[in-house]
Amino acid sequence: MLHPRIQEVTQRVIERSKNTRQDYLERISHAKKQTRVRAGLGCGNIAHVMAACSSDDKARLKADEQPNLAIINSYNDMLSAHVPYKDYPDLIKDIATKFDATAQVAGGVPAMCDGVTQGRDGMELSLFSRDVIAMSTAISLSHDVFDGRFLFRRL
Repeated sequence: MLHPRIQEVTQRVIERSKNTRQDYLERISHAKKQTRVRAGLGCGNIAHVMAACSSDDKARLKADEQPNLAIINSYNDMLSAHVPYKDYPDLIKDIATKFDATAQVAGGVPAMCDGVTQGRDGMELSLFSRDVIAMSTAISLSHDVFDGRFLFRRL
């Protein structure tokens, strides 16, 4: 049996969140009914999506039956912590292919170390860069052609 105080708090949370929970459940239900956005894209958009793909990936994308995964990468040669990211896109693409899916590098984001190692006071530039990273990621994913995403950046 639940302690009366825990029961009281739980009931209060349930009541207080009833409207927002219902809104959330309605959005989820609506999302489940949506088709892939790329199915409605024009030929010009699809041509850009497929331009650099292999013949096999072009066929998969054209069929629009398998997932297309976005890869957002912060690889650069300058930061040792980011060097491992160099090979991730090809590894992800190979694994996606094994499961009859496609994966594409949708974009890159800036990568930097903290302000202290840059010879600057504090972390001002490093913290500001996170807004740029978020915007870069959003722009990279704005093509409406991806069913999932891999994001890797060391924070």
